Amino acid sequence: MTIIRLKIRETYHPVVAQIISLLEEHYYWFETFEHKPVRTSQEAAKIRSGYSLEQGAKALIVRLKYSKNESKFVMLVLPGDARFDKQKVAEAFKTKDIRFATEAEVSEITSGVELGGVPPFGNLFGLEVIVDPSLLEHEKIIFNAGDRRFSIAMNTADYVTLVQPKVVRIIL
Repeated sequence: MTIIRLKIRETYHPVVAQIISLLEEHYYWFETFEHKPVRTSQEAAKIRSGYSLEQGAKALIVRLKYSKNESKFVMLVLPGDARFDKQKVAEAFKTKDIRFATEAEVSEITSGVELGGVPPFGNLFGLEVIVDPSLLEHEKIIFNAGDRRFSIAMNTADYVTLVQPKVVRIIL
């Protein structure tokens, strides 16, 4: 194991190393950024030189409730400058009850990833992933990779191949 990999494993949430391993295993191009902790897409865009806010892949976990006893969590992925449209998500999933996952729920689903550090790889957490097509218009995307202090940029086409998200217009 290289010194860099050892540092990543010792310093950051384990999902960071998991994503890097996945990218290396498929020989995909990517670059990494270590930075001060950021929680919002706006904060992240200010420190990720060479990338725009629109290229930031914002990952949100929401709960969809269908009945008193039936609900599920899904991951919405959208550009960092966008907000999701609750009505469009409700129509896509045929439900009216949508809410953000609580901090405790996010932690439980992601094995301790903090809000603001959730990567757009819902498949790693057993979540269905829905991505807005506007994010896919960019050649490259960038995202917090499981830790608020660590970002990864990669080719958008490779992201789609790895995650296989459902593409649905979900932004305002």
